[in-house]
Amino acid sequence: MSNQQPLVLKVAKCPTEQLSVTNCAVVNEKDFSLDKVRHIEITTATNRKYVFTLRSSPAIPSGQLGFSLPMRKWAELSLNQTLEVRPYTFNPNIQYIAKIILEVDFLDKKTTLEPYDTDLMAQEFVKCFSKQAFTVGQCLAFGFMDMKMLKVVVKEMEVANIEQVTGNGKPGGKRITQVGLLLPDALVVFEKFEGSAVNLVGKAKGKTARQSIINPDWDFQKMGIGGLDKQFNAIFRRAFASRVFPPEFVQQLGLKHVKGILLYGPPGTGKTLMARQIGNMLYAREPKIVNGPQILDKYVGESEANIRRLFADAEEEEKRLGPNSGLHIIIFDEIDAICKARGSVAGNTGVHDTVVNQLLAKIDGVESLNNILVIGMTNRKDMIDEALIRSGRLEVHMEIGLPDEKGRLQIFNIHTVRMRDHEKLAKDVDLGELAALTKNFSGAEIEGLVRAAQSTAMNRLIKASSKVELDPDATEKIKVTREDFLHALENDIKPAFGSSAEQVERLLAQGIINWGDPVASVLEDGELFIQQAASPETRGMVSVLLEGPPNSGKSALAAKLALKSDFPFVKLCTPEDMVGYTETAKCQMIKKVFDDAYKSQFSCIIVDSIERLLDYGAIGPRYSNLVLQALLVLLKKEPPKGKKLLVLCTSSRRQVLEEMEMIYAFTSVLRVPNLSTSDHLMAVLEETDCFNREELAKIRQKTYGRRLRVGIKKLLAYIDLSRQTDHEHRVMKFLSKLEDEGCLNEAL
Repeated sequence: MSNQQPLVLKVAKCPTEQLSVTNCAVVNEKDFSLDKVRHIEITTATNRKYVFTLRSSPAIPSGQLGFSLPMRKWAELSLNQTLEVRPYTFNPNIQYIAKIILEVDFLDKKTTLEPYDTDLMAQEFVKCFSKQAFTVGQCLAFGFMDMKMLKVVVKEMEVANIEQVTGNGKPGGKRITQVGLLLPDALVVFEKFEGSAVNLVGKAKGKTARQSIINPDWDFQKMGIGGLDKQFNAIFRRAFASRVFPPEFVQQLGLKHVKGILLYGPPGTGKTLMARQIGNMLYAREPKIVNGPQILDKYVGESEANIRRLFADAEEEEKRLGPNSGLHIIIFDEIDAICKARGSVAGNTGVHDTVVNQLLAKIDGVESLNNILVIGMTNRKDMIDEALIRSGRLEVHMEIGLPDEKGRLQIFNIHTVRMRDHEKLAKDVDLGELAALTKNFSGAEIEGLVRAAQSTAMNRLIKASSKVELDPDATEKIKVTREDFLHALENDIKPAFGSSAEQVERLLAQGIINWGDPVASVLEDGELFIQQAASPETRGMVSVLLEGPPNSGKSALAAKLALKSDFPFVKLCTPEDMVGYTETAKCQMIKKVFDDAYKSQFSCIIVDSIERLLDYGAIGPRYSNLVLQALLVLLKKEPPKGKKLLVLCTSSRRQVLEEMEMIYAFTSVLRVPNLSTSDHLMAVLEETDCFNREELAKIRQKTYGRRLRVGIKKLLAYIDLSRQTDHEHRVMKFLSKLEDEGCLNEAL
């Protein structure tokens, strides 16, 4: 650099447009001769220094120095501002540029998706700006061929090591400079500004500065979603893995991003929570969350317009930035409210149909968007229009089912973490035990159970007399104990998809009396069928028919086997629950029981008195063919993969089922006979403790060798009747009742 006295010049505009794209300061020959001075250093009033290469033009008056608009903005120069100007000389050892990295964007707001070949751009850049001065952060205009003008900013410059090139220097790492002279053989690399819509192609394209789609502050361990790790990983693999890669890589594969996810499953299992967490996980715009019914509007065309408004921002950004557009997430809760199968809604307004059509057009229509992710949630996947859930639309279908024991433990940990941190959870609370006790509880029900236990604990510290008083030391004393959880489990919270324990236990009100080999055989075979149903090596469905005469105890034996299975889901399907139902309503009710069973890993259904469900009448005879066909289909239908179902049916009309060809739908048929010998009778009487030893001996004497035919249920009713009789006439009353009812006959 020269130490001669500086020349004072005023800032002016470039005299011509051609000179403004040269990246040179324009000077009059009277002020500087280009034969002697090629580069200058200017010093502003704020003592900032900038280096420029010179060009001369008679159009610029003497005493002025012309700069283009990008140069003035970068150096913060204003017109007519005075500058101190000195000649500048570059040091070849430390200021000759071997590599320059440039960030590019469009100079004006108008954009194009036309590709820019970086190899040709690099050749053109060196040709236009060789032997010119550049500074890190410098901004200039760059015109490439006949395409749109680009704004170029110098990001980084590496210096050529002259000593190393000549063999005199030691090898070393790259050397960076802030100010340098571009060599004719320098390597030029182009990168896009973050958010730029410039479509760069070619080998001279550097790494694009792009924001990771995953929020850098996101912690997968703090999602607050218990028991859904497997589902979350599957969603990430299908829907987001492709979005982690740069757009140019995705274009090389010809890959289209997944545009839609459908989360379905029982209420309270965490569908909405997972959708919100997906939105939080992604470094995207704030998700638009809308309930299905909010879309519908009473005015014609407004429902469809509401759909279009949801996608408006994504459309505008797609047009402006193309493949570099950010991700827009739209979450539809209760999507079945607006996307029912077309033609299924009564009436002729067609509002639902047009809403579905509009949504289909936006997700995967002629002008489909690639920067959207639609997440739909529903409890009724069967109601949604099939066109919406095919590939290219809501193509990732993820069942958010009831959590298993490991998942339930995670959920308990999530909802009790604050109590543990503040020592409000008693030491006798074993979350593992609670997870084992809460079979078929959803995440929402487990949260409700924790709240109920907390309420029970707080209630102990409230004195309710003439007025409600709170123990002054309540905040210190309160501890949620194991007893509080067990109380809430027994009295407050019951799983919607749990065991129908009360109904099943009613069938076992008088217990099971093992009066002989027939009962023992049924129980033994029943255990084998339970093991078969639970085994991972067998098919998912095991159906067993317990048939026998009326009052033989079939329902009680079915209930005993169901409870013995210890399956988390046990449901009772009985005619008494469907009194007055139409055939269609019965079919829907039976189907719902089976559908609910499929949501649990292990399920047991008791279908009691099949002939009553079928409306069978011996006089006529008649039956419901609609219900029959529904049962046949459901008994032969395999549960979803990984689900096990045991169906226990009872009937007193085996012959009728054979005529209907229903008997062949069962895996096996077990016979439950009546009591037929005196030994059977005495076994029951000894179990009931109704008669003393002398009375039992008398009954044995009177019945020995005689033919007996009585169902266990009717026999227990006779025994109960005998309890009401005085001791002297008890035996006589019991025996006469058996004879009068035709249950006790003379020996053949």
